[in-house]
Amino acid sequence: MKKLNPQKIKKDFPIFDGQPELVYLDSASSSQTPQVVLDAMNEYYTGYRANIHRALYDASQRATNAYEEARKDIARFIGADEKEIIFTSGATASSNMLASMLKQYLPLKAGDEIVTTVMEHHSNLLPLRKLAKEKKLVIKHIAITDDFELDMKQAEKYITTKTKIVSVSLASNVLGTVNDIKRLGALAHKRGAVMIADGTEAVGHIPVDVRALDCDFLFFSAHKMCGPTGIGILYGKKELLEKIEPSVVGGGIVTKVTKTEIIYKPAPERFESGTPNIAGAIGLGSAIRYLESIGMKAIHAHTSKLTALAQKKLNALPGIAVLSGKRAGGNSGIVSFVIDGMHPHDISHILAEENVAVRAGHHCAMLLGEALGYPATTRASFYLYNSEKDIAALITAIKKAQKIFTKNF
Repeated sequence: MKKLNPQKIKKDFPIFDGQPELVYLDSASSSQTPQVVLDAMNEYYTGYRANIHRALYDASQRATNAYEEARKDIARFIGADEKEIIFTSGATASSNMLASMLKQYLPLKAGDEIVTTVMEHHSNLLPLRKLAKEKKLVIKHIAITDDFELDMKQAEKYITTKTKIVSVSLASNVLGTVNDIKRLGALAHKRGAVMIADGTEAVGHIPVDVRALDCDFLFFSAHKMCGPTGIGILYGKKELLEKIEPSVVGGGIVTKVTKTEIIYKPAPERFESGTPNIAGAIGLGSAIRYLESIGMKAIHAHTSKLTALAQKKLNALPGIAVLSGKRAGGNSGIVSFVIDGMHPHDISHILAEENVAVRAGHHCAMLLGEALGYPATTRASFYLYNSEKDIAALITAIKKAQKIFTKNF
């Protein structure tokens, strides 16, 4: 496994040319975009801008081919079949679409149960809550341990014959903790439940293989993995997708429509109504090829090393509580923290003045904040273009923030 050279990698990202002093530690929110992705999208817009699957002229054929090649890239990247890859506008759209489809597909009745966790992002949690309200279902939330891991003993108790859906993030967007989806999926399948994985903070940051995970569905967004905004993926096992009807309908998804009959195309076309984000799909395909050229194992090893170093340096500072998955190799590259006497927004503001970009707030995971006892935290997240120098800059900026507050308050 080759060792990453962050300084060399940074040259692939135009933002660092224009802002060489930028210490970007917010990839868990949105990563930066390499030039090759921008070039791929620009080539579509300037060279063969046309709709897909609808015409025989050259530009349309080129667009269709590039769009479908991107689907193949994504399938290869997560170990799926290309017929199992559905393009959406992002993880949030995927999650909502999936909840709507399962509402129609599963024989849900009042009192049936959904099992999820306290660490879920609202994009996964809220569609589940909406589904539960509509169908009068019970939701159970698996708690976390003192080591910021899921309480698997509780999971074993919660997943029963009443459970119809188990939906869990593959990696927490606040803690970075990588969850044991394979084990949870085995529990779910043993009870006849569907297993959903929110891969938004994992895909593109750690190696992901849906066959090894054995999840029934997985979704993620491109903008957190070097791709563009406005494009995401919903993966579903082929045998399930062929049985499920689309929740969003329109042009391009049918083989026949009469006054009394609708015949849908097979998956995945039946789930992609209307004109999609063609440039976004092409950009995501380019992002995946870029990540593959570096190597996902190398990327994860690099961010794991940075995460461990950041945890060590932060723990050495006074008055700081570090909230981050500690298991070696079990963190997607995220360290959240709180500082005594300082609001996370004040911390992020002072860090921003030092060109250190972090995220502050509840991170769209309010249940986790409640479980941790901190409604808001400051979050630093690491990716392939970060280095030990970035962590040093983070620590220096935090020390300055502490001095400012000690002096003024």
